Amino acid sequence: MDGPGDADVTDTPVLFSRRRIVMKNRNQLVLGIAAVLFLIVTVMEWMFPLNVVGAFGFVLPILLVATVRNRQLMVMTLALCILVTFIGLFQPAKKKERFTTVVFNRIMVVFVLAGVAYIGVTWEERKAREEAARAALATQTEHLLRANTQLGELKDTLARSERLAAVGQLVASVAHEVGTPLHSIAWHVEALAEEPGLTAEMQKRIGIIDEQLNRVVRIIQDLLSSTRQRKPEPTWYPAERLIEPVVALMEPGYHAKGVALQAEVTPAVSVWADAEKIHQVLVNLLTNALAATSTGGQVVVSVTARPASAEERERGSCTGRTDLDTTVLLVVSDSGCGMPREDMDRAFQPFFTTKAIGKGTGLGLFLSREVVVAHGGQLTLESEVGKGTTATVILPGLPTHPGAA
Repeated sequence: MDGPGDADVTDTPVLFSRRRIVMKNRNQLVLGIAAVLFLIVTVMEWMFPLNVVGAFGFVLPILLVATVRNRQLMVMTLALCILVTFIGLFQPAKKKERFTTVVFNRIMVVFVLAGVAYIGVTWEERKAREEAARAALATQTEHLLRANTQLGELKDTLARSERLAAVGQLVASVAHEVGTPLHSIAWHVEALAEEPGLTAEMQKRIGIIDEQLNRVVRIIQDLLSSTRQRKPEPTWYPAERLIEPVVALMEPGYHAKGVALQAEVTPAVSVWADAEKIHQVLVNLLTNALAATSTGGQVVVSVTARPASAEERERGSCTGRTDLDTTVLLVVSDSGCGMPREDMDRAFQPFFTTKAIGKGTGLGLFLSREVVVAHGGQLTLESEVGKGTTATVILPGLPTHPGAA
């Protein structure tokens, strides 16, 4: 997501360009007015060469040209004004004394015009330096504010990283201690499965318990073998085989709370997935949906396929195939309380949770998104307060099973 600082950086060249255009138009208008005044004074000088008062009118175009802040243009303007000031000397005078007086007066006018030109240019250059200093100060202030914002973000990121590292160490130590009793439970489950007289329903439940125990053992082994999560090892996997075990695992919890759990799976769709990793993602999404849905509500797990966009095809290149034009959507929709916008914006941040203390760690959605992204997919959320939430896992897909692909 782009921040406000990025918008300022993008807009700055545009603002400078607009300002240059405005200044150019202003300068053209000022020079036009100065040229008109210069012509008027020139005509007066030609018509009344002995009247020195009219020559002082050149002060106006000189002051106007000074606002353009161009020294060369000011020198040219001053030279023209001086030249025209002496135009009366080229007309014959009746008395020599009168001629001498005209020359003296014109010299005085020249000194006045030169002084005005110097003061005008100096004043405008000083204003230009002050404006440049204010602009530089504003730019540096903006950079400092942006740097301060980035520093705050980096501090937050560092704090999250430290908390993740601490959690990793804690989980590793806990996993080591939990491993032994889990193995003991697994042995007892195996012994129970060999008991005679088990009904089909009991065998199904024992099978689910055994499968989930083995899964927990594998997760613990991953935690103990490395400080990082095991990288996904995806293959083309039938969608219904991803959904059915998760629904069977979660169904008792939903039944106990009085929430309906419904599965809608499109047949003949295969997903690029590490079954165990995506299983974890779906369990997390269904757990969140159950927590957000009150008794009498409904949660629907659906699998659909649609044509892949160009961006999705590019991400799907991680499968090793460039001809993929199908995207599979694993959707978990609930009729629960929904999430406000401020919670939606932070939902994927580590350690963010709206659950009570002891009910959630705030890592579920964060880790789920990491897993999905590692598959070349996306995890998105849509929610409306009072109407429910929809979580969508977007993965590369095939319209048929791998054997037919």
